Amino acid sequence: MKYLCQVWFEPSRLDAMTSDEKRKLDRDSLAYDDHLLESGHLIVAQALQSPRSAVTVRVRNGEMSVTDGPYAETKEQLGGFILIEAKDLNDAIRVAAGIPLAKTGSIEVRPIYTIPVEQQG
Repeated sequence: MKYLCQVWFEPSRLDAMTSDEKRKLDRDSLAYDDHLLESGHLIVAQALQSPRSAVTVRVRNGEMSVTDGPYAETKEQLGGFILIEAKDLNDAIRVAAGIPLAKTGSIEVRPIYTIPVEQQG
């Protein structure tokens, strides 16, 4: 079963890190990605740029609007994601607990929803 591990953290915690601490976090994150790839869990992993680089798109009554930045102001920001294959939720939780940013942020683990395809008769 596929699970999305959303990596959430407070930017102020990263801002408070030294350059060496940030480089170590990056190295640890890439090493964990390699470990997940070797174990067969990793499908894809990506870090995201700051929410300051985001735009929010809405379509209401056929009209599109685009605003700069995220829609909601939150203390934590989505910093990246890891799409994994796991045998069950407990396996996915174990994988998520190994993500280096779990030590300073939080990891939301969510099963992937498969849209049922209607059979044509």
